[in-house]
Amino acid sequence: MDIYKPLVALLAIVNPVGVVPFFIHFTAAFSRQQRRRTILVSACTAGIVIALSALFGLKIIEFFGISLASFQVGGGCLLLISSLQMLNAQPAEARKEDVSEGNSKADAGASIAVVPLAIPLLTGPATISTMVIYADKTRVWWELAVLCGYGVVVALVTFVVFSASGRIAKVLGQTGINIMTRLMGLILAALAVELLADGLIKLFPVLAARTVG
Repeated sequence: MDIYKPLVALLAIVNPVGVVPFFIHFTAAFSRQQRRRTILVSACTAGIVIALSALFGLKIIEFFGISLASFQVGGGCLLLISSLQMLNAQPAEARKEDVSEGNSKADAGASIAVVPLAIPLLTGPATISTMVIYADKTRVWWELAVLCGYGVVVALVTFVVFSASGRIAKVLGQTGINIMTRLMGLILAALAVELLADGLIKLFPVLAARTVG
């Protein structure tokens, strides 16, 4: 397994910079201490979701009797859809109802760190399916440990980005954030096509024979 591909895919999907406008909007009425706590909880939650997906995702799909090849094709399609959303300058996991839920929770003074910031704006079905697919590619225990460690990396990146959200928004502006989101979407699209091709070849080995021919 190429140990760096999962990290590239995760950073492209999670894309904390693309979530910065949502974070600023949802925490506009928060005190400095509340905003700090929201950053910490959302970053840790995203890291935990990634690590748990790597550790237990395969066992869950085996419990439901789903073949990994089928899951890989489905996950590749999901990543491709997410990449198309990002190419339109929308966060990969964003939905209108999630934003509405965030608004209502912010208005009520409740914490929005877990939902919708961490789940699903930062980590959602696309993130989970990516971790399951790459967890199956691991051959030794330390590769699985590295995948879980990537959850820590993503949590740290999210913490740093959210902590500097005000400065990032001023420097990049909405246009700059949109450009970065589209760039991440392009990278994610390429990874999605690769996962789709691998899954289809596992489901239909004749495709590999024709490719070689």
